[in-house]
Amino acid sequence: VPMMMVPCSMFTQTNMIGTALMCNNLNLMDPNSIDAAGKVNRELFVGNTPSDTSESVLVEFLNGAMQRARLCEKGRKPIIKCRLSTKFAFIECETAEDASRALNLNGIRYKGMSLRVSRPSKYAGPNTPCKTWQEHTCQHLTAPPIPDDNERDADKVNREIYIRNITPEMTESGLIELVGEAMEYVDLTKAPGSPIVSCQINGKFAVAEFRSDNEASAALNLNHIPFMGSQLRFDRHSEYAGPVIARKTWDEVLSRHMSQKLQSNKGKPREVKQTRIVQLKNMLTVDDLESEEDYREIMDETREECGQFGDLKRVVIPRRGVGATKILLEYKTTEDAAKAIKALAGRTFDGRTIEAVYADEEKYLNNDYSG
Repeated sequence: VPMMMVPCSMFTQTNMIGTALMCNNLNLMDPNSIDAAGKVNRELFVGNTPSDTSESVLVEFLNGAMQRARLCEKGRKPIIKCRLSTKFAFIECETAEDASRALNLNGIRYKGMSLRVSRPSKYAGPNTPCKTWQEHTCQHLTAPPIPDDNERDADKVNREIYIRNITPEMTESGLIELVGEAMEYVDLTKAPGSPIVSCQINGKFAVAEFRSDNEASAALNLNHIPFMGSQLRFDRHSEYAGPVIARKTWDEVLSRHMSQKLQSNKGKPREVKQTRIVQLKNMLTVDDLESEEDYREIMDETREECGQFGDLKRVVIPRRGVGATKILLEYKTTEDAAKAIKALAGRTFDGRTIEAVYADEEKYLNNDYSG
């Protein structure tokens, strides 16, 4: 059978056309262009930033504000990056939905300035309905007059608190989180977001700047709060010339708060039944209990730490189902349980404030860890 001869140029032309089509398809699916488009949807412009801020403190402040205003789940940090310039910044959120919710931060006060939060100029997506920070948090504030430099300096001194007994293990973000959660837990602050707008550690002390003079005064009641093996001291700036306000220690504030909490039942006093069982909340997460090794380590550390308050008979830490992440301590006597509650309530663990209360003994003995 005679063979048909095909010109080499036909193969060459066909291959060139196929290659060209393939390149065009690859360009259409360029991962860099896709990622760039996705990043624009996750980015926000933050204008009017103070000159003395830092990227990490700004991110910490905005994440704290979103958590306390319920713009994200508690404990979650949707803002993951920040690029700071002289008078503005760009923040990057974890998802596009997070960025849309973060638009509600527009107008939030930070270090005496009102931040302007908006989409970047490259954004080409749909218009997202949002409110100002004041509208979202039901604040009706008028912008204050811009103070001169001397007034700014005096105002800053009134909002600064010195925190002493700092150890090398402590970090600025850890202090901001501790103070924010502790003040919120005992009702020393009502406004959402962390009350600290900046924090700087210098050796054995730190300088924390608060949003307002009132919150700085309230923070003095955290004096002697335990943190990472140290009792922190809270004092005014040496140049503070404002009124001297009576304050309490952390133990006194916590004791008063717990007493009011235990007594409140729709405004009527109620008796709290003491039992041998102590329940610790807000100390662990599901992730903490995921691995068998971590679980055993937490059990051993809990027995050792909580055994010093009395005769500890048993420790129960449910890993799943009802009561998961709670810690239940079974003591021999109610007196031992009372000692444990007094010592553990209000402590912080991994940045979270521990809640220590009595648990229903009958439920506990029936392996019912609800409530």
